[in-house]
Amino acid sequence: MKNTTLCYIERDGAYLMLHRTKKENDLNEGKWIGVGGKFEEGESPEECLLREVREETGLTLTDYRLRGIVTFVSARWETEYMYLYTAQGFEGTPGDCDEGVLRWVPKSDVPTLPLWEGDRIFLRLLAEDAPFFSLKLVYDENDVLTAAVLDGREIS
Repeated sequence: MKNTTLCYIERDGAYLMLHRTKKENDLNEGKWIGVGGKFEEGESPEECLLREVREETGLTLTDYRLRGIVTFVSARWETEYMYLYTAQGFEGTPGDCDEGVLRWVPKSDVPTLPLWEGDRIFLRLLAEDAPFFSLKLVYDENDVLTAAVLDGREIS
């Protein structure tokens, strides 16, 4: 089991998205996601968030909010608990990322990108400004979403 963070940084109606194209053996290859990564030993979710955003974008977050916890269960990889954030405040300018290409994408265009099916669910919850949530996403051996459970209730 692993713990991770993921952040959708907002500016002028757009999210800073990462098109995963550069990392070897990348589970997210070809997908568009927010920025974040794995906890290091002893880190809190906020410490991981701030470090990962800085490493991947060069930005220093100044205003961010924990929006939910997403549990990923898969037939192909270990269970992952992801702390999902949005951020409205930051200092700096996005730089190069060694995991892919960073781009500001209008929120209305995000659903047209190659995304994980489960990401579409939590991105919708973010767009609706849903209260803090727990979302469980179950994927089969072909990375097909087979179940989604929001706050303990299965959703379609």
